[in-house]
Amino acid sequence: MAFLRWSGEDVAHWIESVGFPQYKACFTQNYITGRKLIHVNCFNLPRLGITDFQHMQLISAQVRELLGVSEPRSIQSIADPLHDDRTVFLQRKSRTGQQADSLTYEHLLQNKSQ
Repeated sequence: MAFLRWSGEDVAHWIESVGFPQYKACFTQNYITGRKLIHVNCFNLPRLGITDFQHMQLISAQVRELLGVSEPRSIQSIADPLHDDRTVFLQRKSRTGQQADSLTYEHLLQNKSQ
């Protein structure tokens, strides 16, 4: 999960590499780092200034692929989204502070099984 250490510039280079150089500034101006990528989805992209629906879908799919998380099932209520272990980990890791910094995926899985 090297992307968790990405700076805003690293994310901007990544968004360019997946075919959307026109959105580099949207990511850098909104301070999107690798730890914040879990929040990049079709709901939040308009807040970054990305409103083309097809681009929103493609970027969201690229982010999910990079992070290794699945798309929430459409039959499930959006008020209660499905969260697999990896998604929960990335959401917790996206926060700031000592607890988020020290959290490891293995630790999360160990606590879950107890």
